[in-house]
Amino acid sequence: MASTAGTETRLGTRRGGRSAAAMVTALGLVTTAAACGGGSSAEGGGGATVVLAVAADPGTLSPTTALAGTALSMNSFAYDTLVHIEADGSLVPGVAEKWSATPTSVKFTIRPGVTCEDGAPLTADDVAAEYNHIADPKNQSPMLGLSVPVTAVAEADRASRTVTVTTTKPAPFIVQMSRLLPLLCEKSLATPEALAKATDASGPYRLTEAVPGDHYTYVKRDGYAWGPRGSTGAGLPAKLVFKVVANESTAANLLMAGQINGALINGADQDRLDAAKVNRETTQALFGQLLFNQAAGHPGADRAVRKALVSVLDLKQLANVATGGKGRPATGIGETAPTPCTGDTVTGNLPAHDTARAAAVLTAAGWAKSGGTWTKDGKPLAVGLSHPTNQGPQVASAVELAVQQWTSFGVKASAKPTGSSSILGTLTGGDWDVAWAPIGVVLPDQLTQFYDGPPPPKGNNFGSIANADYHRLAAQASAKPGVSGCDVWNAADAALVKNVDIVPIVNRPLRYYGKGITFEVDGSGIIPSTLRRSAG
Repeated sequence: MASTAGTETRLGTRRGGRSAAAMVTALGLVTTAAACGGGSSAEGGGGATVVLAVAADPGTLSPTTALAGTALSMNSFAYDTLVHIEADGSLVPGVAEKWSATPTSVKFTIRPGVTCEDGAPLTADDVAAEYNHIADPKNQSPMLGLSVPVTAVAEADRASRTVTVTTTKPAPFIVQMSRLLPLLCEKSLATPEALAKATDASGPYRLTEAVPGDHYTYVKRDGYAWGPRGSTGAGLPAKLVFKVVANESTAANLLMAGQINGALINGADQDRLDAAKVNRETTQALFGQLLFNQAAGHPGADRAVRKALVSVLDLKQLANVATGGKGRPATGIGETAPTPCTGDTVTGNLPAHDTARAAAVLTAAGWAKSGGTWTKDGKPLAVGLSHPTNQGPQVASAVELAVQQWTSFGVKASAKPTGSSSILGTLTGGDWDVAWAPIGVVLPDQLTQFYDGPPPPKGNNFGSIANADYHRLAAQASAKPGVSGCDVWNAADAALVKNVDIVPIVNRPLRYYGKGITFEVDGSGIIPSTLRRSAG
């Protein structure tokens, strides 16, 4: 589960009221939206209309079933959450005014006065009902395991306004998960499909018009007063129009012409916007990472081969090519800020660029050069590097460079572009050797499904990784509540890198450009509570 600029998979959330920003691009589990602000309204400040362009139609907006990035982006303006997150990863109250937690339970006290858009109060009973609805396997909610622990059971106490959620297995970030849960009144759980193109909003906006493929109009609610840090929605635009703008260059043109006020621009159009001195806010996200297939019969099953293949590559050069020189070396394996656990788990843990050392590693493992190609037991060392087509020509060029470096070293290497924009089908199918496949999440325990446990079709451990240190450390960290386990989570992440199970290469800046609006961003995009109309 994951999201954004190309091929990354991201499970994200936004500070100050962002509900979920789940799986966004890399594995193509969902497609993230390009968020744009805009509008030509002459109104100022909180009375203005702002047009927010999205890169694709959201499909269903039902908050218990929607995982498409566009839908998540739009829902974050309409549905509030129990808690919110600050830039430093700390939590602040939302609909929950306070909470207490252990690794297997949490008790939330629900703020009085919260309502859904029809004026009905949103109570502890509503919140407990939503937890239990998602936790019930028969409802097949994709939010299970993302915003609600898999073994969760919730009980409400109306008199004390509390909701107690318990689990049979440790859920160390049970409070942080709740910031990914868009809250709605219980009556809507009976027919969640009714919210596909409507809202039962608990947040600052309600949906008033839906024209699929073209635009969606939201109007600010009266009486909203339970936002992050006491926000009442004062100063927010009175109306938001999400306009579908599928082409990024078109979005940049509209921005330059003043027809929209903001856009997420990831490609070459950044240069002309920078030249025009268009204001921007930037955050970083993992953009390049190699994943090895360690299933039997694949070269990556041999750790010596993985080490040698990485030693051959000039990772700095690959990073520069993949990002046009705009990236930064990766320091984490996919936890996207703001996240509770930070720390550099990559630097110094990967094999250095050293072809002589690579040759020595292969030789010690029984490989030998024959006719310029490394062979063992009469078979050549052959690898295919799979990559998605939705990250653009620069990634394709970086992949070709890696193939050239391996070929020059004596590996029979080839590039394997996916037949569609998503690489997910390739990974789940199992017919691959190495993949350019960054995965982004907001909580470290969300990575365990990708790097531990069963491979497809029973699980999401695409690389068939069996790292005993990661398994042990992740289990230890899971027994610790919240940030108290961060040191162990960081050690678990580092164990994957040291064993060359994954190779984080480069972070890429995500740039949100704005004319006539001000806003803040985090790893999931524009933070709804910070969006304001401005002069210009």
